[in-house]
Amino acid sequence: FNSFPVSTSSLSQELSGAGGAGLIAGSVSGLGAESSEVTRRVLYEAYTEGFRGRNVAAVGKVPLGLKKKNLRIVVTGGAGFVGSHLVDRLIARGDSVIVVDNFFTGRKENLMHHFGNPKFELIRHDVVEPILLEVDQIYHLACPASPVHYKFNPTNVVGTLNMLGLAKRVGARFLLTSTSEVYGDPLQHPQVETYWGNVNPIGVRSCYDEGKRTAETLTMDYHRSLGIEVRIARIFNTYGPRMCIDDGRVVSNFVAQALRKEPMTVYGDGKQTRSFQYVSDLVEGLIRLMEGDHVGPFNLGNPGEFTMLELAEVVQEAIDPNAKIEFRPNTEDDPHKRKPDISKAKQLLGWEPTISLRKGLPLMVSDFRQRIFGTPKTLIGGGATA
Repeated sequence: FNSFPVSTSSLSQELSGAGGAGLIAGSVSGLGAESSEVTRRVLYEAYTEGFRGRNVAAVGKVPLGLKKKNLRIVVTGGAGFVGSHLVDRLIARGDSVIVVDNFFTGRKENLMHHFGNPKFELIRHDVVEPILLEVDQIYHLACPASPVHYKFNPTNVVGTLNMLGLAKRVGARFLLTSTSEVYGDPLQHPQVETYWGNVNPIGVRSCYDEGKRTAETLTMDYHRSLGIEVRIARIFNTYGPRMCIDDGRVVSNFVAQALRKEPMTVYGDGKQTRSFQYVSDLVEGLIRLMEGDHVGPFNLGNPGEFTMLELAEVVQEAIDPNAKIEFRPNTEDDPHKRKPDISKAKQLLGWEPTISLRKGLPLMVSDFRQRIFGTPKTLIGGGATA
């Protein structure tokens, strides 16, 4: 301790602005020389504690457009579809990024262009097991979002709990990527964040719906009881380059089937509606949410609404006007309508999507064509403009 020279006068001035610690400095003049060592220790500990408290409060908070320093950020699920695009944006602006992924659905190919970059680290790890990292922000994306996969993965609850524990230990800001599935088969249209949903808790899809609802509950409990800085995004259907080709989601199904000259599979009468946002719009929303001052939840989606038949027509326009459609019986618990109300995101985050389905889909088609057939890309994924 003696290696730290301490000026009681300067400490007194500093401590007066560090909360209750300033009370300690007022008693310095009444202490004898024999207790000077104790005094110096108490003052130093109060001094450093004051700074520690202020640093924790400021962790992860970067005013949009005015970055004070480069951050150290962990992205769970960063080798996946959305996660890899988020990693691209964070590294491009100068942050150091650690990707944690178990490669259940993620692909190293999505991140290979960052290999060798000193600001990029990749850790093969399953978030259902705890991990300790020193970071400023945590983007928690680790969770298969495809019906083919999510029934077999517990990351929504256990993984979220572990990442919240990490945020608590290191004082990081935590962003949970939740889902529009928390609204179930909604009776309110479009869906606002205050709507509690219409969910079947024992249905075939319920493990995903209820898992995300539980993850939101855990996130808010850590925020209220422990003061952890948290953000919650409810993501609606997203498409773009790097989607898994055969993951069971409707856009990837239609595009892959049309490219392979197979009939596009429509379940039910095709009148169910969804809203589709391009991946770069979503990434922009996630970053704005993380760096803003509002906890959420926030709907992040494109309010443009399409029936499944209308989506099939857009795919036909982009790939093959003669592509056929095959109708099959509807799946159980399939929501009839889904459309976000994004008024809250517009007002508080200054965010709204800019890329329409007809402008974004060709970029995804180019990526799928290259991966399915090995033909050169004619368009660069992630670079769409309005």
